Amino acid sequence: ATRRRPDTNGEEGIRVLELTRVAPGTYATMMLADMGAEVIRIETPPEPGGPVSSGVSPSPADVRRAVFHTNRNKRSIALNLKDPQGQRVFQELARKADVVVEGFRPGVMKRLGGDYDTLNQLNPRIIYCSMSGYGPTGPYKDLAGHDINYLSFGGVLNLIGEAGRPPAIPLNIIADYASASMHTVVGILLALMARERTGQGQQVDVSYMDGVLSLLAATPNFWPFFRDGVQAQRGVNALGGAYPYYSVFECQDGRYITLGCMEPHFWERTCKALGREDLIPLHFTPEHFVKPPDAKTRKAMKWLREEFKTKTRDEWFEFFAPHDICIGKVYTLDEVFQDPQVRHREMYLEMEHPQVGKVPMVGIALKLSKTPGRVKSLGPYMGEHTDQLLKELGYDAKAIAGFRQKGVVA
Repeated sequence: ATRRRPDTNGEEGIRVLELTRVAPGTYATMMLADMGAEVIRIETPPEPGGPVSSGVSPSPADVRRAVFHTNRNKRSIALNLKDPQGQRVFQELARKADVVVEGFRPGVMKRLGGDYDTLNQLNPRIIYCSMSGYGPTGPYKDLAGHDINYLSFGGVLNLIGEAGRPPAIPLNIIADYASASMHTVVGILLALMARERTGQGQQVDVSYMDGVLSLLAATPNFWPFFRDGVQAQRGVNALGGAYPYYSVFECQDGRYITLGCMEPHFWERTCKALGREDLIPLHFTPEHFVKPPDAKTRKAMKWLREEFKTKTRDEWFEFFAPHDICIGKVYTLDEVFQDPQVRHREMYLEMEHPQVGKVPMVGIALKLSKTPGRVKSLGPYMGEHTDQLLKELGYDAKAIAGFRQKGVVA
């Protein structure tokens, strides 16, 4: 059976060691922590003599940055993995861990004494997840990258934006989070399930670019390429805003509203509500994924853009509400968290922090009926739990002080 242990709140949980420096990794482990895993962040200490390394309390700004990051429900140890003693401490933590998540470039963890082969010898049940831009093998394995680069190599960026203009840069939620973070969580959970049957851990290899390609395969814009060799074009396809049933329209007040009426019956209701039943034949057909709109469709789009400017965004939403169509308001962030659906679904939470005060945050998206997640603690500042974790490993106050003096921990 999977080895479990009480977490810091007395619940049963999986212990995860997190060695990531960018948000996709911290978000993945936050999801695990929200659902009950005990997540320990392994952070790099500052240079000797700094406020944290010398034991001085962190500044209010440091604390504030920590609590507003994706590190809730975690503990933090500041550990110098370049020091042999720091490596030994990490290996001791790994002996008692279920999962390791690291986000360094390929080869770095081997130099730090924390690669999969090393830890597997110490703990054959360990599940070791490596997050890297292009994977640990292949000609791009050492290439640096960010969300925009993975989207460009993955063919996604070329499909986003308006026709005749450069690709539009989306918010970095596709490669970073939808790809890397989600594949990390899924890979870890699958490996934990496999360990239930075999008793053995394994390595989980997550590439940001691989995940982008996997997401691309799910969109209908891509299907004609493998099937017929036909490529979708930017800004002139069914999901690119060129067709009236799936687009964004500016309203009288300068705000925007979205139509997503892909199904013909939704588009029919839209046309009837607008008194333009002549536009019903312009409904979606599969050829629209690769075929630019014709003159009649472009004329309809021009009319719709003018029509939507006759009412405010909220007036249009109320106008369409009785007609059961796919419509949405384009919100600013402050509007998002005032929305009644967001509040009802508890996707806006607040917690009190002794130094920062009231801390707003996004809620937990996964709703499990019998084992729901919860926010137990806000994000720790670097090294907040260093002494606590070292004591759990059996080190006394004298040994910890020696570590701190040598710069092994902070």
